[in-house]
Amino acid sequence: MPGGSRHAPKPRRAAPGGRTPGTSRDRGSDRGEPRAPLGTSQPPPRRTEASSSVDEDRIADVIRPVVAAAGMDLESVRVTAAGRRRLLRVVVDSDRGVSLDDAAAVSRELSTALDTVAVMGDFPYTLEVSSPGVDRPLTDHRHWRRAVGRLVRVTVTDSGGARPVSGRICAADADGVTLDVEGARRRFPYSVLGPGAIEVEFGHPPSELGATGDGH
Repeated sequence: MPGGSRHAPKPRRAAPGGRTPGTSRDRGSDRGEPRAPLGTSQPPPRRTEASSSVDEDRIADVIRPVVAAAGMDLESVRVTAAGRRRLLRVVVDSDRGVSLDDAAAVSRELSTALDTVAVMGDFPYTLEVSSPGVDRPLTDHRHWRRAVGRLVRVTVTDSGGARPVSGRICAADADGVTLDVEGARRRFPYSVLGPGAIEVEFGHPPSELGATGDGH
């Protein structure tokens, strides 16, 4: 694609909380405004409001198969405006985590897919691929499974009403979560759990809980 950057970006330092900073790729960064063909006096075409709008759901439909083929899950897609450019932020995750090399590889594949289907309109854009940070709410089964060993805070709503619970995730499966709450293991089905919030710890998670998602 004209004006696109075809080289892999330089790795950046990891952000606090284990989030992979990810990689960014400029697409069409040097194109500037469209120009009339040589030998004509036609002014450059004006961009309309319709051409500047993008459909995040359609973008997600295009890139989700690419992310899945890389063995990852698509967590979110967000497009923001930055002057005449667009910033496309893609957040991916997997059971093994997302390294800088993983982010760079999927970024290249996504760039190819986005070049094939014109879902970003005619504006130049920057593609940024990263992994979730610790501030990502735990709302899906896989989120809880990948957070085994982490200390979390969650609102539990059952027959006794709503109450906050803090504990360390011992295990998470298709039916619910087991938390270590003040030394006692307690089982909670997903139906009573609100979004979980990981608590940042300045140290290390207990290694005896393992990292397999089943507590063994």
